[in-house]
Amino acid sequence: MAPALRIGQLARAGRVAAKTIRYYEQIGVLPTPKRTAAGYRQYDQASVQRLLFVRRARSLRLPLRDVKALIVTLDVGPRPALRPRLLALVRQQLAAVRHQSTELRLLQRQLEHVLHRLLTSPGERHREGCRCLEIENVGDRTSS
Repeated sequence: MAPALRIGQLARAGRVAAKTIRYYEQIGVLPTPKRTAAGYRQYDQASVQRLLFVRRARSLRLPLRDVKALIVTLDVGPRPALRPRLLALVRQQLAAVRHQSTELRLLQRQLEHVLHRLLTSPGERHREGCRCLEIENVGDRTSS
């Protein structure tokens, strides 16, 4: 049996800060660990695997509330139940990333258009004030 790890060792193994581990415990993403008589937290290899799972999920920008739901599925249900939930979350996240990517491409075109106008047009004066940031026919949206 592998020796128990303290929080600093778990933090190094999971490549996160000890503060993050305490936060994950506080919100229920990681279970409350056993403690020594002196009050030190003790973690096992299952804790390392759990932390790595959480870290991978967070690196995909999965929301913590959803990661917590996945953890509950791991804890109380059969492992095959995890796959459909994870599949749905990954699909949802991919759709959100695609949407953000579209929004960023639109913003890029708008910025390029404004930059071009600033570099190529003389500094015209308008009674209404500065119009240099106006965007015309570049996918301008009325709602942001």
